Amino acid sequence: MPIRVLIADDQTLVRTGFRLILNADPGIEVISEAADGEAAVRLAQRYRPDVTLMDIRMPKLDGLRATELLAGPTVVDPLRVVVVTTYDVDENVYAALLAGACGFLLKDAGPRLLLEAVHAAAKGESMVSPSVTVRLLKHFTEDAGARTPPRPDIPLTARELDVVLAVARGRTNAEISAALRISLSTVKSHLASVQAKLEARNRTEIAIWAWRNRLLT
Repeated sequence: MPIRVLIADDQTLVRTGFRLILNADPGIEVISEAADGEAAVRLAQRYRPDVTLMDIRMPKLDGLRATELLAGPTVVDPLRVVVVTTYDVDENVYAALLAGACGFLLKDAGPRLLLEAVHAAAKGESMVSPSVTVRLLKHFTEDAGARTPPRPDIPLTARELDVVLAVARGRTNAEISAALRISLSTVKSHLASVQAKLEARNRTEIAIWAWRNRLLT
């Protein structure tokens, strides 16, 4: 079955461009579009797409609040939301991920990264535009890590820690599998165990945990 995508953006030209790019991939199908935040929430709750592409600045309800309503910590059955925006601002990235977004992409990232972000989100992985990844992680470290002491009490095995560090560096499951010389199924098993132990909802929160606890520099 193709990945079902909802596009939420207040600009018709942007929605049209994204739809053309996504529908050109046989593994993706755009099922609906929204021109404002309220419509995005309503349509996403009705159709429950596999991935929602969410702009930040939209009328009626901004994309960050819409993301929180669809994927936030209090949502019982959260959807997967990738925030796609023109604004490369640290606060936007930080707020989007805290609101529950599983990815953050700039609109000028290009078709290839857009497709990769959708496929990654559908598989339960996360993707942040390479241009903001390192700065984002430093932001988490400086903002919270300096105030939050490391948590050596977290019962991660040595191999689970290897996987966590790889995730925090932005590696995909396939790259982790190759680097650690373990199967993809083993990588997924380790990630599931890590998420349960850390009470993390996704890979992004695993990476944030690693940086906040100063496991990387």
